[in-house]
Parts: sequence; structure tokens; C-alpha cells
Amino acid sequence: MAAKGHKARAERLQNATGALATAAMAAMDEKLPWFGKLSAQDRSWIGLVAQSGITAFVDWFRDPDAHSSMPTRMFGSAPREFTRVISLHQTVDLVRTTIEMIENTIGELLPSEDIPFVHEAMNRYAREVAFAAATVYAQAAEMRGAWDARLEALVVDSVIRGEADESVRSRASALGWTSSGTAGAGTAGSAEVAVVVGRAPSSEPGSTNVADAVRHAAREAGADALCAMQGDRLVIVLGGTSKPVEIVQTLAEFFGPGPIVVGPLVPDLMSAVTSARAAVAGLRAAPAWPGAPRPVHADELLPERSLSGDGHARRQLATDVYGPLTMGDGVLLDTVSTYLDSGGSIEATARAMFIHPNTVRYRLKRVGEITGYSPGNPRDSFTLRVALSLGRLLNPEPGASVL
Repeated sequence: MAAKGHKARAERLQNATGALATAAMAAMDEKLPWFGKLSAQDRSWIGLVAQSGITAFVDWFRDPDAHSSMPTRMFGSAPREFTRVISLHQTVDLVRTTIEMIENTIGELLPSEDIPFVHEAMNRYAREVAFAAATVYAQAAEMRGAWDARLEALVVDSVIRGEADESVRSRASALGWTSSGTAGAGTAGSAEVAVVVGRAPSSEPGSTNVADAVRHAAREAGADALCAMQGDRLVIVLGGTSKPVEIVQTLAEFFGPGPIVVGPLVPDLMSAVTSARAAVAGLRAAPAWPGAPRPVHADELLPERSLSGDGHARRQLATDVYGPLTMGDGVLLDTVSTYLDSGGSIEATARAMFIHPNTVRYRLKRVGEITGYSPGNPRDSFTLRVALSLGRLLNPEPGASVL
């Protein structure tokens, strides 16, 4: 007898679905200001979902065990873009509005003895719908996250290979990259870019989490970041900062053991291949300097890069270090060369050149001012020695252009 009564209530509820769907759309339009701002197509999809939900509720009400998946299936009628049109919060508002409408309207459509049964069922069903909505948005977020990870890897790979163009800029923008960087840390307004390369973390399965953590930490430090794993190395493209080494110091924990090399700053993402080339060459040459700081700037590895076969580093040393020393009468070149050959002794240099030791000191000071490398510093003297050797190989005649 009870089963027959329940079946009759389900039939009466079935007959009321059209009126309930119409009332639901009217309630949305009246109580949700953002609903009226949607396009006609989007409103139509939402109306279809609402109608599907009411129909699914009736089927579930008739036999909950046979239709246990109805709350999840009700979202199947919406296109994939549904989760981009309205947020999860707005979806909850839709569900709440629809439930309130049914509770306020059902008394006009069904006999009074049906109302308690329908209310109890609606409360149970609303909970399942809420879980179903959360599942839909969670799945959409996972899919979007996976797609963003692939897109980010593609952008970073294009930068490394020197294929950055307008499409790469557009893809980077879709990932949250901004040309002026993010506010904070005194970096707002900077559009400079630097590429950072180091060993990837040992736990490969957590690579996605590492990328998320890197982006978050860079944002906290006031910079944009694009991150990707490339085999056994981690590559980060930093933007919006004029002090990339300081930013990378806060990101060092996300790299595996070994050197971290920061490429030179370039004007924008389109020019980032220059920074990437220097950073990759620096990572390859870094083992030759065991005492290098971590992170280390690629320009600090110019001697090692030159020895490892980096033609750009060789030309940079010959042009920026050796070249200026050949200007004028060449006394600075002769002085620093003699000083290095004399084992770093000012007195021995003065005797070899028949000049006063103070003259040697003055000339060596000028060498440091012109080149940025102080002959009295062991590391700088090594760089100067390599630069002089390369300069003589690439530019044997003083004043000639470097090949």
C-alpha cells in the first residue's frame, strides 16, 4: 500500500516538472543579478541543466536505489565550457535558488500530504547535487591544470630553442605571465627576463607540484615565473625582476643538488633565448668551478664556458675584456699581462717594466675599472688570463675587430 502511495506521489511530481522548471528559470532571473548578464546561449544551457536536474530528481524520488547516479549525471547535459561560464560559487547559488523555489512552489502543485515526503527527499537530493557539482568543478580544474602544464612546458621549450614568437607570448599570457611583472619587492614596472637552469629534483612524480610551488614562491618574491622539467634539469623563466639572482636564492630549495645558473637579463620574453643559451652553457661548464656560489650568474662562468667550447663566451671575453685593454698605447694590456706572468707580484712587474710600483698599482686599478675584473683577485685574475689568451687568438692585431 505504501509503495502504491509513493508511486502516485512520484507521478504527481512528474506532472509538475514543467511548471517547476519554468518557475526555476524565473527565480534565477529575479534573484541572481549575474544570471541576466549571461548570453542567451549560456542561459539556455543553464536552463537545460536545471530542467535536467528536476527531471533527475523525479526519477531519483521514484526509485533512489535504481537512480543513485542521477545527481552526477544531471551535469552531463552541459557543455565542457559550462565550468568556465559560471563559477562553483555561482553554481551553488543556482542550486540553492532552485531548491528554495521548489519548496515555495510545491505546495501549489501537489496535495498537502505529499509535501513532507518531497521536502525530505529534496534535502537528501540537494546534498548529492552539491557533491556532484564539486566533482564536476574538481575534474575541470584537474583537466585545466594538466593542459596548463603542457602549455607551460611548450612555452619554456620554445624559449630554450629560440623559437619564441607572438604565439609564445600569447600562450605565456594565458598562463598568467605579464609583461610588467607583478607588484612587490620593488620590481614593479620591470619587464626584464632571465632564464634559470639547474638539476631537477630527484622526485620526478612531484614535478607538477614543484612547478606550482616555484610559481607561487616567485610570485611572493615579486616576479613572474614559467617552469618546466626537461629531462634531468629544471628550467625557470623569470620575468618582472631586475635582480634575478636574489629571486633565485628564494627558489634554490626546489632544485636538485648541484649548480644553479642564472642567465643574463634580456629585455623581454622574445629575447629570452640569449639568456637561456648562456644559462645552459653555464650549467654544462659549472663543474669546472667547484667553489661557485649557488646560484651563480652565467657571466661569472665565462672562463669555464669558454674552455668548454662556448663560442659566445669566448667572443664576450675577447670583446668586453681584452678589447678595451688594447685601446690607446696598450700599456694596460702590457701591465696586466706582465703582472699575471710575474705571479701577481707588483714589485716583480715594476722591475720587469722598469716603472715604479705605484705606477703598476695605478694601471692595475684602471684595468679593474675598465674590465670589471680586479687583477689582484684570484678569481678575476683567472678570468683575465683566459680573456687575454682568447683575445690574442681571436684578435691577434691590436685594434682589429674580434672574429
